[in-house]
Amino acid sequence: MTVTPQDLVEFVPTPARVSVSRRGFLRHGFGLAGAAALATASTGGYALAEASFDLTVTRYAPKPKQWPAGRKLSIGVIADIHAGGPNVGLSRVAQVVDTCNALGCDIIVLLGDFVANHPFVTETVPYEAWADQLARLKAPLGVWAILGNHDWWHHLDRVRAALARARIPVMENHAVRLGEGSSRFWLAGLGDQLAYFLGHGRFRGADDLPGTLAMIRSDDPVVLLVHEPDIFVHVPDRVALTLAGHTHGAQIRVPLLWPHWVPSAYGARFAYGHVVETERHMIVSGGIGTSHVPLRLGVPPEILRVDLGA
Repeated sequence: MTVTPQDLVEFVPTPARVSVSRRGFLRHGFGLAGAAALATASTGGYALAEASFDLTVTRYAPKPKQWPAGRKLSIGVIADIHAGGPNVGLSRVAQVVDTCNALGCDIIVLLGDFVANHPFVTETVPYEAWADQLARLKAPLGVWAILGNHDWWHHLDRVRAALARARIPVMENHAVRLGEGSSRFWLAGLGDQLAYFLGHGRFRGADDLPGTLAMIRSDDPVVLLVHEPDIFVHVPDRVALTLAGHTHGAQIRVPLLWPHWVPSAYGARFAYGHVVETERHMIVSGGIGTSHVPLRLGVPPEILRVDLGA
């Protein structure tokens, strides 16, 4: 069954936390944000340019207690590519790949949502084309991916086939130990938390956090890949670092209003950046592409370089 973006709410509503009005805001997504923020054509032009031409490398050096001091690992993070014009045409995908490769990271991870499917797509990027660009990503410990909600909702088989074409393994409730000797660590990846649309703003996830962590059978530290950051409330402190995407950092940051439009049951709590709660660390990427409308304001597209043990 194909479900249009207008039919979907991009978080799992919790009755105690989410009101009908909140669901209404998010059902229309960033479109309402755009209507409020882009009151003038000049602002709209700036937001379109920011989404289409800006590209930032954001660096983090978290120090989680679960990661041994001096065990250096650099991670390149690309989230929410949403390949498709006007923001992310094929040349833009190539730019993202070149920029990430230039960072020289030990490992590169892709956090899902590979194709644009908002109503304003001006250029369709063939799946094979963006896959061939992603195949150029290179890192000593490999390139690894998880899937996002839009991958599940739109042409899942084609996304899987494209990543297979690029020879990029997809981590779905799986963990693998990487590195050698004293530099070993576990990379774990979850299935998407909003994979199956059940109707009326309800979803069933394909994620299995307990089963994934049960695969980890040594004391080596763990890096966890998730698409939606909301799972962080359940992530134990056994995990050194969680990496997430999905929110686009709210995509259009209108003062006072933007926390209501973050696609998360927790509002601004997990919207963007380095989150530390009870000594547990998560980094949420603002991502590359756009959802609902091809605009960004105050949250430029970004690639992350995360340095552990620095």
